[in-house]
Amino acid sequence: MFSGLNRLLKIILPKRLFYRALIIVAAPSIILQLIITIVFFDSIWIKANKNTTRSLVTQLKTIQDVYENDKKNLDFLTDSYKNNFNFEIGINKEDLPENSGERKFSPMDRSLRRELKSTFGNKNYWFNTSKFKNAVQIKVKSESEVIEFLVPKELVSTSSVRLFVLWTTLPSIVLIIIALIFLKNQTRPLVKLAKAAEKFGKGDYVNDFRPSGAQEIRKAAYEFDRMAKRINRHLNQRSEMLSGISHDLRTPLTRLKLQLAMLNQKELSEKMSKDIDEMEKMLDDYLQFAKTQLQEKTVEINLNKLFDEIKNNFNNTKLSFENKKEINLKCRPLALKRTFENVIQNGLTYGENVYVNLDKSVNRVLILVEDDGPGIPEDQYKNVFKPFYRLDKSRSLNKSGVGLGLAIVEDVINSHGGNIQLGKSKYNGLQVKISLPF
Repeated sequence: MFSGLNRLLKIILPKRLFYRALIIVAAPSIILQLIITIVFFDSIWIKANKNTTRSLVTQLKTIQDVYENDKKNLDFLTDSYKNNFNFEIGINKEDLPENSGERKFSPMDRSLRRELKSTFGNKNYWFNTSKFKNAVQIKVKSESEVIEFLVPKELVSTSSVRLFVLWTTLPSIVLIIIALIFLKNQTRPLVKLAKAAEKFGKGDYVNDFRPSGAQEIRKAAYEFDRMAKRINRHLNQRSEMLSGISHDLRTPLTRLKLQLAMLNQKELSEKMSKDIDEMEKMLDDYLQFAKTQLQEKTVEINLNKLFDEIKNNFNNTKLSFENKKEINLKCRPLALKRTFENVIQNGLTYGENVYVNLDKSVNRVLILVEDDGPGIPEDQYKNVFKPFYRLDKSRSLNKSGVGLGLAIVEDVINSHGGNIQLGKSKYNGLQVKISLPF
């Protein structure tokens, strides 16, 4: 029972912190206002209105009785009530109006009708509360005549209810607006921290981030900023170290090439030269793998134009593109371009034809790269993403053949907040499915 209620509350309640905090702040105020209003309206205002209306109708009944018993003192009676109660009293021979002047949904009209009906009987009265702004018109049948009263409206209904509703509603609205402003200021630092974490997680530099907000939020933001700087410093140090290693290793490799060129044993020299070339390729690919997160800023590009550029660069009739929708994407364009070119080049290397399909959903871009080559065994899908892992039986998804192709591709895609999956294409080759957020 409680688990079902808990699931229902999770579905109904808002997901964002701002709206949850707003409910915590505003709900008690609104509920308290409703309770006070209902209690006042039901227990105080309705009862007071009923007693006021009953007192008025009693006075009208008294005037009718006095007039029927002593019609000679009519002027004295009307003058007395006019001076003391501000009543206007008139006697005429007309019949009661046929059309009722009552308002069906007015509490004042319902109360007045109930008291007049119980005192004078049905069809012996008529009243209208809306004809005059500050007065109520009441007509009562007395024998062959009709007594017409014009009485002040405050004798029928007190006007303090409007003031009460106004003074309970207006401060609550003002307080809720103030709470909205304060809550917005408190949740804004959390939103900034989340955006900075998302930006940093995609490999972008976060240089303009400043901790703000409450002490706890400020401390979390400060620690995040320190962590980001430490990671960036580590990545820069790694890049500098690898650049130094690259420079130091290329020098002896170049000397070895020169020495091999001077050997008389040409067959041995060619074999050793091939090994040195492979070492250089491995070194270059490893350096590229380590630098995929660095040196490039995130910008917004048109993905369709990027693929058109890739298609023009390949200039291969075996490569076909299908772009269904215009897509704008925030990314590091050079890294993403190298990623797509890597996957397409391997498809062209190991297959006859490559088909690229570009589409988008509500908030993600979907890129399908399919070929008609030998493909990859399903049990090797996870292994090919490991650095320096090479397939011996079917194919190796990297141009140089050192086992870093898909490792670099996965690293770039993940750094953009996306994911990559391998599968079997409808052309019996390999399907590379890339999904990116936008």
